[in-house]
Amino acid sequence: MEPSNKPHRAHILALPYPAQGHMNPMFQFAKRLVSKGLKATLALTVHLAGSMHADLSSSICLDTISDGYDLGRSAQAESREAYHTSLWVVGSRTLAELIRKLDHSGQPLDAVVYDGFLSWALDVAKQCSKLGVVFFMQTCAVNDIYYHVQRGLLPLPLSGPSVEVPGLPPLEPSEMPSFIYKLGSYPAFYDMVVNQFTNVDDADFVLFDTFYELEKEVVDWMSANLWPLKTVGPTLPSLYLDNRLLDDAAYSINLFTPTTTSTVSAWLRRHPPHSVVYVSFGSMANLDRSQFSELAHGLALAGCPFLWIVRLSEQHKLPRDLMDSILSKEALILPWCNQLEVLASDAIGCFVTHCGLNSVVEAICFGVPMVAMPQWTDQMTNAKFVEDVWRVGVRARADEAGLVGREEVERRVRELVGGGERGREMAESARKWMAEAKAAIREGGSSHRNIDEFVKELMSRASIE
Repeated sequence: MEPSNKPHRAHILALPYPAQGHMNPMFQFAKRLVSKGLKATLALTVHLAGSMHADLSSSICLDTISDGYDLGRSAQAESREAYHTSLWVVGSRTLAELIRKLDHSGQPLDAVVYDGFLSWALDVAKQCSKLGVVFFMQTCAVNDIYYHVQRGLLPLPLSGPSVEVPGLPPLEPSEMPSFIYKLGSYPAFYDMVVNQFTNVDDADFVLFDTFYELEKEVVDWMSANLWPLKTVGPTLPSLYLDNRLLDDAAYSINLFTPTTTSTVSAWLRRHPPHSVVYVSFGSMANLDRSQFSELAHGLALAGCPFLWIVRLSEQHKLPRDLMDSILSKEALILPWCNQLEVLASDAIGCFVTHCGLNSVVEAICFGVPMVAMPQWTDQMTNAKFVEDVWRVGVRARADEAGLVGREEVERRVRELVGGGERGREMAESARKWMAEAKAAIREGGSSHRNIDEFVKELMSRASIE
């Protein structure tokens, strides 16, 4: 086990974007830093800190900033644009106040490790004379695209059948992030992801939640042409990777209440190895009613037992008559679950996923092939890499109306679970990448070395500045 009782030689403040898929990677990275002897404080918004289900490590402190909506974004914010503006303005002020408070606490702050989505946090860190460490939670490939857009090196709107971005394979326009492919959709998110790079050159360190072997071509290009970046992932709990951190067996923060482990485990144990289809679209994606219907029919046609995560806010969209029939057979629908424990089960044969990066990396770390059904943001690009670059899954193609039909769902699920040649190829590739992911974070691996180098450089600079 890596020691967790070394003297604290530097103090970092970890600041994630306030969303489920951003908080846990940041917290997991903070755990790694604490195991190396650093002190870490995690800063969440007031509302999230008060409403989450958490089992925080006693070695990491929790503090708060305000986003201006302390009763909750959905209850107060009139639009996403209004929320992001408030998060920037109020968040900047309260972050500076938090830094000053920590500086007077007896353990002064040395660095702010901030989510790339919160580029304003770097300005605050510099104004407070702290080191600024940007932590990107999307792939190097996706951020390579956003960087070129922000610098005016990738003209928009896109034109032609193929898009060329240095460090990346040729991409079809529809394989670009949705904010780039569909200009004008979600303008608040477009501004946020592109503006990550307005001040990034001022950052003292550039970190990515990925591992070198997974993206070595684009990492090499970006390192040679942009910044000396460090890949420090995967950021799963240590139990599932290297088992070197004490008591690090699960994500510590949940915005949703998971179904008890015993219920899910008992259901999975009833099924043979590699027979169950796991279906989840994460914490933010919203499928319309027609897509729910097509997906449900496709799963029924595939004939495999399946575990489908449908958030409570989305369950009214399920085709109720069909679901009653399906649920009388081999299916389980839950509002939330411990995804790591599900993917770790030998019963899982494939993962039907929206291709959020956390879900993709988790599937890779467990060697589970994927059926990619991207919805928005970076998911289209992730799906391209899942199928054509990493070869750990297949894409379920949408029709001209943007709907993935039931026959397509059935075809892709059977492709991976039916025992055919392509399914065997994807399963073998998934097992190979699983080994690569675990090797990266183990002692001597690429991410392990990068984290050690980061800690050494951070402590050296913190002692000088």
